[in-house]
Amino acid sequence: MKKQITSIISGLVLITAFLFISNQKCAAQDTPPNYEKNWAQWRGPLGTGSAIIGNPPTEFNETKNLKWKTEIPGGGHATPIVWENHIILLTAVPTDKKMAGEPKTEEPERRGPPSKKTEFVQQFTVISVDKNTGKINWQRIVKEEVPEESTHNLGNWAANSPCTDGELIYAYFGSRGIFCLDFEGNVLWEKDFGQMEKRMSFGEGSSPYLYKDKLFIQWDHEGQSFMVALNKKTGEEAWKLDRDEITSWSTPFVTEINGQTQVITNATNKIRSYDYETGEIIWESTGMTANVIPPPVLEDGMLFLMSGFRGNALQAVDLKKAKGDITQTDAIVWKYDKNTSYTPAPLLMGGKLYFLRTNNGNLTCLDAKTGKEFYALQKLEGISTLYSSPTGAADKIYIASKETVVVVKAGEEFQILATNKLDDDFEASPVVVGNDLFLRGFKSLYCFTEK
Repeated sequence: MKKQITSIISGLVLITAFLFISNQKCAAQDTPPNYEKNWAQWRGPLGTGSAIIGNPPTEFNETKNLKWKTEIPGGGHATPIVWENHIILLTAVPTDKKMAGEPKTEEPERRGPPSKKTEFVQQFTVISVDKNTGKINWQRIVKEEVPEESTHNLGNWAANSPCTDGELIYAYFGSRGIFCLDFEGNVLWEKDFGQMEKRMSFGEGSSPYLYKDKLFIQWDHEGQSFMVALNKKTGEEAWKLDRDEITSWSTPFVTEINGQTQVITNATNKIRSYDYETGEIIWESTGMTANVIPPPVLEDGMLFLMSGFRGNALQAVDLKKAKGDITQTDAIVWKYDKNTSYTPAPLLMGGKLYFLRTNNGNLTCLDAKTGKEFYALQKLEGISTLYSSPTGAADKIYIASKETVVVVKAGEEFQILATNKLDDDFEASPVVVGNDLFLRGFKSLYCFTEK
């Protein structure tokens, strides 16, 4: 009898997951088979930071529930992606070589964060890791050069996450360009956009967004900013438009609403929605702070945009009403002006929006439809500063930082389920595929599963 009940419950869970997937009007539309079972882009199958299917362990450490651990060469804070048995991650491997000639130096900054620069060649590398064993399948160096730009002391020259459609891999290294590879590691095409001029040596970090037959890159910097749509098969430009923008690190987001596909960008001067086919502006708004990093997220036709540098901004937009300049219209359903994230992206799951204050370990949860606070600024014990984004699976939220991964119960009431200690630091965001939890640290890639 107990087995029958368990079987019925499991069946209901699967049916619920199927209906949930079918009703989503976002990144999972018109996607390859098994998209919901993989993690093909930075913020997962729905672009919200939430896994559709999966239940990884709550408690883990260097021995408990550890499936495997693999040392990764070089450095990189980019979140890995997972497709079937492949984990794809990007890294910059330093060498002891210097390029001929003197390296270009930058003018000293009057203010800003401590930055670092190198005169040594970096090997910009794409790595495939076996999902079941942790064995490195292959490593492909796609570029060798000395980065012209500086980066934040806590940053890295491989901070952009890759993406895939299950057939091809798109590895983006910002000023190094974008590279299309197959799953054997062969480079099929590449495209160079030139050199970025990021504000105050903060470094680079925006990721590409893949949807149907196009790949989108948001190139916001102190020079001429632009938005570009590439043919995913060839790398040829479908359209490219200049943007009146300063530096941002946000990743674009694509969705279909009212029969129209929109490419939405979050940035300081304006939030913009572009027509997927032509690049024509559909709607726009203002209201973000400087140094925009969090990407747009969407659930049930409601879009959420956030920033948190020297100020706080959060807008909820009803996409069915969004047309033209929506700044002072009822298309903006509600606003919230405190406790918002600077670097970490928000997590949108089960009708609730979770986010961290600036770069600190203080969690807030709002009702996504109304903006009502369920709780605010709840302290995550063991976490003071963090740069990774929260990830949701089942009824749990995973938040990674220095040597610590806190697991919080999802829902209206704040509850810490576990505080897990590891021998590594984390700036990449947790990834969930099935019952596996993947954590990319500064030194190693971890896989945890319930044992």
